[in-house]
Amino acid sequence: MVWAEASEPQLLTSGARIMSANKGCWVPPEGEDSVSQKFLRKTRESPLVPIGLGGCLAVAVYRIYRLKARGSTKMSIHLIHTRVAAQACAVGAVMLGAVYTMYRDYIKRTAQDDGEK
Repeated sequence: MVWAEASEPQLLTSGARIMSANKGCWVPPEGEDSVSQKFLRKTRESPLVPIGLGGCLAVAVYRIYRLKARGSTKMSIHLIHTRVAAQACAVGAVMLGAVYTMYRDYIKRTAQDDGEK
């Protein structure tokens, strides 16, 4: 990604342009998606990735909230428990994604193939 300030639109090496009204802002070239469009497209392709990230974030926020009420537990033990819980959310989302993909590719496809015969 190349950033530049310009008084008029410049064509950069990647085909992106810097517009004079948006000094220093990157503008994607024609035909490419913006960041939000790309995120929404990726979310539609694999919906469990944002769910896993949300789970990790929720665990982290909850454990930070509970930090004061940890009692006599050492800080290192509290952080290890937080990491394990966040990883469990991420691994759970990956496993759900794998099961869903297997269902979609094998069970649903064979049911459609049987219906066509």
